[in-house]
Amino acid sequence: MFRLLTASAALLLSAIAANADVGGKLVLYTSQPNADAQKTVAAFEAKYPQVKVDWVRAGTTQMMAKLGAEFAAGAPQPDVLLIADMVSMEQLKREGRLMADPHVDVSRFDPALMDPEHEFFSTKLITTGIMYNTNAKMVPTSYADLLKPEAKGEIAMPSPLNSGAAAIQLDAITADPALGWQYYQGLADQGAVAQGGNGGVYKAIASGEKLYGFIVDYLPVRGQAKGAPVAFVAPKEGLTAVTEPVAILKSAKNVSAAEAFVAFLMSPEGQKLAAEMGYIPADPAVAEPAGFPPRDKIKLLAFDPAKALNENSGNLKKFAAMFGG
Repeated sequence: MFRLLTASAALLLSAIAANADVGGKLVLYTSQPNADAQKTVAAFEAKYPQVKVDWVRAGTTQMMAKLGAEFAAGAPQPDVLLIADMVSMEQLKREGRLMADPHVDVSRFDPALMDPEHEFFSTKLITTGIMYNTNAKMVPTSYADLLKPEAKGEIAMPSPLNSGAAAIQLDAITADPALGWQYYQGLADQGAVAQGGNGGVYKAIASGEKLYGFIVDYLPVRGQAKGAPVAFVAPKEGLTAVTEPVAILKSAKNVSAAEAFVAFLMSPEGQKLAAEMGYIPADPAVAEPAGFPPRDKIKLLAFDPAKALNENSGNLKKFAAMFGG
């Protein structure tokens, strides 16, 4: 027993010593909501008390524009990025802006969520599926259900011109042979209203102004828990997702702290933090929060971020012509 305690104490002291070796200022650029960013930074600083995180929060589109200006000026500020989607990370990778981090253990994760060269790592699944008002007569189970007569004139959806999650959904659905652009044409024929972001869709369906729509998972899950007449469905064909990937810039000034930050988010501890915030962790071994579809029901449509980066601009133009915007 004494030997076991001594070994445990030695491991603990070793971990404390390793953490103490990581220090200094870490600059984080993130698109997380403010409350989530604060929780993430607080948890990391508690584990690495010698590190002081300076963080800047903006939407991913605004953050990419800010980074672009900094790159043009030859003065990129962040060490590490935690932004919404893999397509934005793929763009930075293509520009040669990201640093590979081969030390991160991704063996527990779906390979489709990780960059094969270890330049960015998905931290969670923020899925987009179908939301419906529970007073509706039809309970949808598939994308096809929204093309039924019962849904005509009753569909709200975020515009991919405004929502990154909707843009990922557009890229994934139009690339799917069984859905494709004909599915979006079907939605247009149904009179689907595509405007604004996910918050507006939630309000429209929760109020009964519309009965069905596409939305990020946590809004209806949290709303239902508070008594709103809404529910979230994972379509049988598959969900789409933004994965909030994390990456280190090649220009990082504090590489050791940046590597520690990435390792923390991808660790079981970091993945449990994602679940505590109310998101589906990328790690399938960490349970999803209450109210979300069970892990065995979470099927994702195939998604290739490199292909999506090539096609996204054309897809957005075609969508705007189809729905207006």
